[in-house]
Amino acid sequence: MKKSFLLVFLLFLTGCDTPIISLAKLPYNAVILAFGDSLTYGVGATPEHDYPAVLAGLAAREVINEGVPGEISSEGLNRLPALLDEYQPNLLILIHGGNDLLRKIPNAQTADNLKKMIAEAQNRHIAVVMLGVPKPELFDLKSAEFYQLIAIDQHILADLDTLPEILSDQHLKSDTIHPNDEGYQLMAVNLFNLLKRAGAL
Repeated sequence: MKKSFLLVFLLFLTGCDTPIISLAKLPYNAVILAFGDSLTYGVGATPEHDYPAVLAGLAAREVINEGVPGEISSEGLNRLPALLDEYQPNLLILIHGGNDLLRKIPNAQTADNLKKMIAEAQNRHIAVVMLGVPKPELFDLKSAEFYQLIAIDQHILADLDTLPEILSDQHLKSDTIHPNDEGYQLMAVNLFNLLKRAGAL
């Protein structure tokens, strides 16, 4: 048990190209729910250049944008269940917690809210992919540590590198905390490639 946990942990740390979690193939009529805050909504993007819109074109699947700028994770947790019931998606892409980090909400509280969001999806047999959000730092941006721990604990597919990479590059940002069109394009492409490697596309 301890050895298998250590192996999974090391694979996450090394950014292994082969995903640890495999996903069921998404049918062509599948619905993907993109859920989160301003990073999902697309603050900083011109129309139709938010990541859900770009991903919909790449994946040839319906991607519903349910991002709310400024939302904290407790608000997201309250909002998510009704959306899961309304859209009955095949896949949830979860990008949340950035505003918690900015407001210095305790990490344990944010992590608990994210786990509960994941549970809401899993209880409905909805697959989950999560992106890690970096801690506010001037240099060497990395996803906050709790995203990695959640991914391991909840056994979900996670991308911990894309947002730190984008938000470390001035050419990919519209302001200090949001991507521009090129940044959102990279988000969508990386997610598309991740879903392909996991077998969903």
